Amino acid sequence: MKIICVIPARAESTRFFEKPLALICGKPMIQWVYEHCKEVECFEEVYVATDSEKIEKACAAFGGKVVMTSSDHDTATERLYEVSTRIPADLYVMVNGDEPLLTKESIVQCIPAELNTEEIYVSNLMTDFSNPVEVVDSTNLKIVTAADHRCLFISRSPIPYPKGNMDYVYHKFVGVGAFNRKALEYYHTTPRGPIEKIEENDSFRFIENHVPIYYYNCHCKSLSVDNKKDIEGVEKYLKGHE
Repeated sequence: MKIICVIPARAESTRFFEKPLALICGKPMIQWVYEHCKEVECFEEVYVATDSEKIEKACAAFGGKVVMTSSDHDTATERLYEVSTRIPADLYVMVNGDEPLLTKESIVQCIPAELNTEEIYVSNLMTDFSNPVEVVDSTNLKIVTAADHRCLFISRSPIPYPKGNMDYVYHKFVGVGAFNRKALEYYHTTPRGPIEKIEENDSFRFIENHVPIYYYNCHCKSLSVDNKKDIEGVEKYLKGHE
């Protein structure tokens, strides 16, 4: 099974302009993510997919491979689809460029032991919330799964609501997903549904159409960078684990 890793990285973020280039302990964030991905033995190659010449130049400085993609993509998954039309593989693992703490031990947990190329395969990672404040934060996606890891629903609201029982661990999205080519083709050719538009989460491209996708709990430390203040928390964590 040929597996490649793709790190989507765009510069034109409205909340944090040129976020992938933000320095964390002296290195651009995209470099932290790239180096962690390069440690995964089963990845045949690791690529940064971007539409920014500035990001391309930064990646070249640390030896990172880059695929220049269109600037018209609305989602990272659509950017991944473009890469899949140019670089053949059986499985494409997408690692978000704003997850500088993800390690190889976590990343590989979305990779199946075997892959049926005739069926759609999509898996993602999640982890436990450690801070109750994060559960009510709308920037954090809450994941609800069945016993077989199949995703039932995703929301920016705290779900499920603890009416009958407080004995529940809430789960949040971690920026790693695996797609086979059939899944990316389905994503590209299927229109957005109403829930995807409301929640602004493209996992609903599959969920709304009764296509099963899976979320696996990697029990990892996840500090995604959404704004400049988040950099402080990442640097504090890294310095405490040197």
